[in-house]
Amino acid sequence: MKVVLPDNSELELPDGATGRDAAAAIGPKLAEQAVLVRSDGHVQDLRLPLQDGQKIQILTTRDKDDPDALYVLRHSTAHLLAEAVRRLYPGVKIAIGPPIENGFYYDFDFPEPISEADLERIEAELLREIAEGREWNREEVSREEARRRFEAEDEPYKVELVDTADGDISFYTQGDFTDLCRGPHLQNAAPIKAVKLTGLAGAYWRGDEHNKQLTRIYGTAFYDQADLDAYLERLEQARERDHRRLGTQLDLFHLSEHSPGSPFWHPKGMVIWNELEELRRRENQRRSYLEVKTPLLYDIDTYVTSGHYDNYAENMFFVEQHEDEKRLALKPMNCPGHMLLFGSQLRSYRQLPMRFAESSTLHRDEPSGTLHGLLRVKHITQDDAHIFCAPDQIEDEIFACLDFASYLYDLFGMEARFELSTRPEKKLGTDEEWDFTESALRNALDRRGIDYLVHEGDGAFYGPKIDLHMTDVLGRSWQMGTIQLDSQMPARFQLAYMGADNQEHTPYVIHRALLGSLERFIGILIEHYGGEFPFWLAPVQLLVLPVGADHRGAAHALADRLREPGYRIEVDERDDTVDKRIRDAELEKIPYVIVYGDRESDASLAIRERHGAQSTKSLDELLKDLATL
Repeated sequence: MKVVLPDNSELELPDGATGRDAAAAIGPKLAEQAVLVRSDGHVQDLRLPLQDGQKIQILTTRDKDDPDALYVLRHSTAHLLAEAVRRLYPGVKIAIGPPIENGFYYDFDFPEPISEADLERIEAELLREIAEGREWNREEVSREEARRRFEAEDEPYKVELVDTADGDISFYTQGDFTDLCRGPHLQNAAPIKAVKLTGLAGAYWRGDEHNKQLTRIYGTAFYDQADLDAYLERLEQARERDHRRLGTQLDLFHLSEHSPGSPFWHPKGMVIWNELEELRRRENQRRSYLEVKTPLLYDIDTYVTSGHYDNYAENMFFVEQHEDEKRLALKPMNCPGHMLLFGSQLRSYRQLPMRFAESSTLHRDEPSGTLHGLLRVKHITQDDAHIFCAPDQIEDEIFACLDFASYLYDLFGMEARFELSTRPEKKLGTDEEWDFTESALRNALDRRGIDYLVHEGDGAFYGPKIDLHMTDVLGRSWQMGTIQLDSQMPARFQLAYMGADNQEHTPYVIHRALLGSLERFIGILIEHYGGEFPFWLAPVQLLVLPVGADHRGAAHALADRLREPGYRIEVDERDDTVDKRIRDAELEKIPYVIVYGDRESDASLAIRERHGAQSTKSLDELLKDLATL
């Protein structure tokens, strides 16, 4: 048997050889450091047999920054966590424990509640296991044997997982702990050099709020301590930038149990909202979008036609009606309304492409356990648009959307990334129709020279999509907007345009949201900027501080002069000391503070910038400088 290495050389191995055997054949050092086999973009446990002609890459502890190498390290650490918890808490029931982005978690059903204070004890036990040494052994068992063993151990969650598992059943054992798992895992615990348990949360079993709530323990692990220290520093920065904390500190918004998942926007928060809305309208107008407004409520037949009723009903809000009236639902998306709007009359090919834009309130019934500040809400407002076009216009319109997205993300100093998501298992339409729409998106990305990842099976039920991601100042990636190509809804709504051949044709529709949810985007901006918004977006751009009561009149007159060009000004005439008012302005992260006392005039203003830089300028000089921001 032969396998192909990354340099295209071939390695001769006996039949049935594993990844571990391949590493040993190359050299003893590689065998010792090997953590994972990667083959055609998929990960494979070192213990599993290789196939003749298989292309493989053996990852080692030296690949400490590789996502797949971190995946297997964190997966193995999650199993160590489960072993530690079971040792410390007799009677605990074990649920699931996968690796996730930046770490891992494990869900437990504790006989008694635990708190954050218990994490230190659990972490110490986990580290003791690593010091003792652990190796992972893999075995495959029958479904009946797996069920019998977990029933004997009184592990009901594992029994349920066995009953619902697809394919073969495999166990991994380290120490005295055996877990139901497909792998992959490390050979042993030696590569785990740095571990930290980071928090507790509640989590419903299998994500269903009707099931019992379990205790989820989060943690992370790295191949060296320096990487863990750097991660924890970023984590602390993220806590300092948490949009929920800053939203209160900066008086931007609040959330209430009276309307879960629906933010209450305060006046200062509405400044940011309105600036983004103005940006949306201005840039849409420059690109020939037509602003429209469609209803919030539609009858069920509309959602049956669009496909949402069959594919999205569990996330929709339905409205109780009188017995003789049609049942209605709040719209979760704008697309059905835009389809009805386009279909209200027969269009001409000369009107295409027709670009409808709408920033409308949407409602999605997100489970309460998934709500998270502005980042996951029930009340959503998108910078939405639908482009109705002929087949030969698709590529140019996608190009324009990609360029529009890049312009917006550059404006906020965020790097854009792109992912192509293809047909899901549950979809509308034929494979031939999906072949065309997927190829159109793929070709547009290729011809634009854009690097992208492919997410197989992650498209919308009506069409493939390009997902737009942004990386913030802390290096975190956020999924933002989307560009989707749809041949299904226009056909289902029987939309048509009269072509140059005097025949009716069905248009294609590009669904396009670039900032995505405005609520979520503002939450991300708060954390990206740490509340220190650029001047054009800051709720209060300048603050005037009269030194004493005698200076208040002049301070207000100055503020009026600065308001004339449209700047947002406040005057802080409290009786507190100037130093205290300056400190408060720093906490509010106001870009400019003008201290006005006996020596100040239009010819000489004492200006203090955010973070303390000070200068003296005339009013004319200040206005000239502000006009460039």
